[in-house]
Amino acid sequence: MGFRENLREALEYSGLEQKELAYKANVRLRSIENYLRENGSVPIADKAVQIAQVLGVTVEYLVTGKNSRKEDYSFIDPEIRNLVRVIKKLPKNKQPIVIKSALHLAEML
Repeated sequence: MGFRENLREALEYSGLEQKELAYKANVRLRSIENYLRENGSVPIADKAVQIAQVLGVTVEYLVTGKNSRKEDYSFIDPEIRNLVRVIKKLPKNKQPIVIKSALHLAEML
């Protein structure tokens, strides 16, 4: 996979919207949209670093899809990753309640 696909995956996993990423990484929204577009450009190094930091991945991951320094969660079932994204979008004070309920339900099965 290339930069665009890796950025898209990291963005989806983070639960952030494109405009949130742009704001937090101090990058123009138009630039983020361009990086995600088919045949889009790749950011210069300092912008790639800012984007990677916000997404919690390495620049190496964004460029190559491989991650030598941080944990790689790509092996996790997509449905589980989606559940994590949904939980991350909840208010911080509600997340523990949902997690505890899910764990309790899993124990009952």
